[in-house]
Order: sequence, then structure tokens, then C-alpha cells
Amino acid sequence: MTADDPSATSTLSRRSVLRAGLTASAVLGVPGSVLTGLAGSASAAPAASPGNPFTLGVASGEPAPDGMVLWTRLATDPLADDGLGGMGDRTTEVEWELASDEGFNKIVRRGVETTGAELGHSVHVELAGLNAGREYFYRFRAGKDLSPAGRTRTAPPASAMQSLAMCFTSCSQYEHGFFTAYARLAEEEPELILHLGDYQYEYTAGAYVAPGGNVRDHIGPETETLANYRQRYAQYKTDADLQAAHAVAPWLVVLDDHEVDNNWADDVPEKPAVPQPNFLARREAALRAYWENMPLRQAQRPNGIDMQLYRTVSWGRMANFHMLDTRQYRGDQPCNDTFNSDCTGRTDPARSLPGSEQEKWIAEEFRRSQARWDVLGQQVFFAQVDFTPGAGRGFNPDAWDGYPGSRDRVVDSWTASKARNLLVLTGDVHAHWAADIKQRFDDPAAPVVGSELVSTSITSGGDGSETRPDTATTLAENAHIRFYNNRRGYVRTRFTPNEVTADFRVVPYVKQPGAPVETRGTFVMEDRRPGLSQV
Repeated sequence: MTADDPSATSTLSRRSVLRAGLTASAVLGVPGSVLTGLAGSASAAPAASPGNPFTLGVASGEPAPDGMVLWTRLATDPLADDGLGGMGDRTTEVEWELASDEGFNKIVRRGVETTGAELGHSVHVELAGLNAGREYFYRFRAGKDLSPAGRTRTAPPASAMQSLAMCFTSCSQYEHGFFTAYARLAEEEPELILHLGDYQYEYTAGAYVAPGGNVRDHIGPETETLANYRQRYAQYKTDADLQAAHAVAPWLVVLDDHEVDNNWADDVPEKPAVPQPNFLARREAALRAYWENMPLRQAQRPNGIDMQLYRTVSWGRMANFHMLDTRQYRGDQPCNDTFNSDCTGRTDPARSLPGSEQEKWIAEEFRRSQARWDVLGQQVFFAQVDFTPGAGRGFNPDAWDGYPGSRDRVVDSWTASKARNLLVLTGDVHAHWAADIKQRFDDPAAPVVGSELVSTSITSGGDGSETRPDTATTLAENAHIRFYNNRRGYVRTRFTPNEVTADFRVVPYVKQPGAPVETRGTFVMEDRRPGLSQV
């Protein structure tokens, strides 16, 4: 039996990674942090030994049938103003190990990577040649210091119709609350996690205040330079609950606006009337720091102001995850980017949210698909939402409603492709929503062609509430919207050949640590039956 034999992993428990972890002393006889205690903590990672560089945890991502990306970033002083985490200009050799058992008795691969200031002291190990559909464990070592252990897995074989437990979420504003929802997500033991944007926020302390006030502060100024962004990511990544979610499963990520600047659009900042001559330099710094801090492949490493972020990741024949980029290529928002507005420019068919080249790419991915479920992992509300009750109409121009011609082209490419089932996953709006996708939203007779699930935030917006003042009128105005809840949390999904089940998971509060989690609504999407059914 080889270390990569399936029988070597058959008795492994995902929960045991969170519950028991792996002590460094048991394996290599050196001190080090463990995964134990990450889930359910308040805000800081377990104490590391003085000078330990693994204060930001570990992560994995981009699972393929034969490999994945393993990630860590070294920082002995995570909040250092220069963004280099106390590591300065030194270079460091970092050893890594991949095992088929959580005790690291069956080592499958090992190697050494060198990192330094040019990479923000990050490490991206891009593995290939592994067996498909397997669970693995990984860790890093720098000198005598050992990282926490992480759990990851390869995707199933390309021909396999294998079920999938996946969670997705978005929008974690550090100041607005504790990241308990990340800990509860980790306790779900998913096989895959999608993060759909606003992983971190750019504001200086107190510039964005949640209802009832903030519970902790950002350090540093508003992020504009590479050092600023590196420091801000480090502050977020010292949170133990976020570390737990990264350590439990591979991630797929896309950025939205707050990773750069609120509501930015291609080369246009949030407030184009306010001079920001350094915006392109800011964008370049933000994208570089994003890559450094995410488990992404070299193919996604930015080149100046450009980053190839849209891509397809397949889970056998069960699902294709088409991860979209709705920021780098969009036209500027219409209607002066005024929420609950309408204007003639909004309906200009030439306007595009993903850009013409990405629209063509989406159409080709649909055309080539052999998957049971085609999933768009993306950032902003796809379905139409009219926020004005009665005869008037008002939309969010930062969402697809600001680019309805672009949305129609994506939907048309989907229907023309004859691909089997369409599901859109969304973040951004700090509330749970579920909606049917119609071929044309302004045509009452238009058929339903797919479904959209929108995850609420991890913390953004504070504790939240069951409803908002506009809940009843918004639901009444938009018959295709089936669910709307204003608590914080995430969405838990289960993909099978016959259906996708989605549970909208919520926590009752985020301004204190330790909140429990419960399901607020459950919906099912059946194979070849577009639309949502509530359970």
C-alpha cells in the first residue's frame, strides 16, 4: 500500500482536524502551533512562540483532479507598518509536506520553496500528479518553527459524478463584528469553500460604522499602497476563526470592490469627480497583495494592473465553477452610481459588466460544458431587483441591473448552449437572498431558466435582523425573489446528480464572539427543472 493509496485515508475524519489537530512535538520534536482551538475563538490566533513566522495560518485552493495550491505567508510581526510582517528584506527557505494521513506518517510529497519581500513573504506551492478525489493534510516549516496543519483535497476524476458538500460566503468587515460565522462554517466540514468577494475592507478605523457601532478597529490608514494592503490582510488573517475556515478545506476565491476601492470599475475609482491620480497604482498594489494572500495559482499572479481571475474549476462531471471577474473590465456604473435609481443610460445594450471578452469566454464555457450543474461564482446581484414599490422603478446600478443588456447576453448564451442546469452564486449585499432567474425579467411570460443563491456577509452590517424595513415591499415588487433575510452567516450546499440543496445558515449576533448557528431557510433545485423549491 502506497502513501497515496485510498485505503490510507478511508478512516480519516475532517472534524478531527479541527478537534485534535497535530502538535509539532508529536511529529518533529519542535515547538509549533496546532489547529486545536481555532474554531470558536474570539479574534486572535493561538499564541505562537516568540519569532514564530506562521502567525497568519495556512490555506489551500484551486483543487484539480491531480493537485491544488498550498499557501502560507510568513510574519513574525503581522501588523508591521511596512507590510512585511517583521520579516524585512530577508529570504527564507520554507519546507512543506503533504501527507495522506493527519498524523503525517504517510508523506506523499515534500519540498522547499524560497520566499522574500518580493512575494510579501508568501508561499504558493502548486502541486500536480496526485491522485484524484483524495483527502490530504499539509504543513510548512521554517527553521525550527512548524505551521498549523491544514486539510485539503483533490477534485474527483474528470468523468466522475461525485457529490459535493460546499459552503460559500462573502463580505467580512473586521470592524463590524467577530468572525464567528467562519468558525461555524469550518465546523460544517465542507469539501470546498467559495469566497465571493470583500474578503477585507479598505477603510481606516471608524470610517465605515456598523449600526450600533464597531467592535474592533482597523489599523493603519485607508489602504492605497502595497504596504497598506499587506498590513490589512495580515490583520484579518490573524483572526483564528478565519484561519480555521482556511485550514479545513480548499478555497475558490474572487475579489469584489473593497479589496481595492468601494464600487471601483476598471480604471475608475469610487468617486471619479474626486481626483485620485494614483488610482491605477493603487489597483496594481491591491491586486498584487490579493494574490500574495490567497491560495491562487501562478496563472493568477498579476501583471501590473491586470490579473487573470476568471477561470473554470471542475468538480468531476458534477459541477463546473465558472469564477467571474465583475470589476476589472466593467464600464462605469450608470445613473451616477446612485442606489434605487433608474436612467436611460442603464439600458444601453452596449454596456457590459464582465466585459466583452469575458462574455465570450462565459458563452464558450457553457457551450463546452458536460457538467450536471454549471455554477457562476460571482460578486454582485444577478437577478433583477426593483427597490421602488408601485409604478416607479429603482435599481442598484453597481449590480447586473446596471448592465441589463450584458445580463441578457449571458442568459442567452446559457440557453443557446443547451447546458443542463444554471446556478448563480453571489455575495456583496450583506443579506441572504434566493431568486429565480428569468430569461427576461421585464416579461411576465418569460420562462425561468436558472436559480440564484446570494450569501449574506460574515460580519458586514453588524448583527443584522430577521427583516429590513423594505423586506415586504421588495418581495411584493419582485415575484421571482423567493427569500430575503438580513442576518449574518453563509450558505451550505449539497450537490448530487438529482438536486442541489441550499441551507441559509445564520448567526444571531456578531458583536460578541461565540454565536451559535442555525438554518433560516432551505431551498432545492432539481435537475432539469429550473427554479427554486422551498423545503
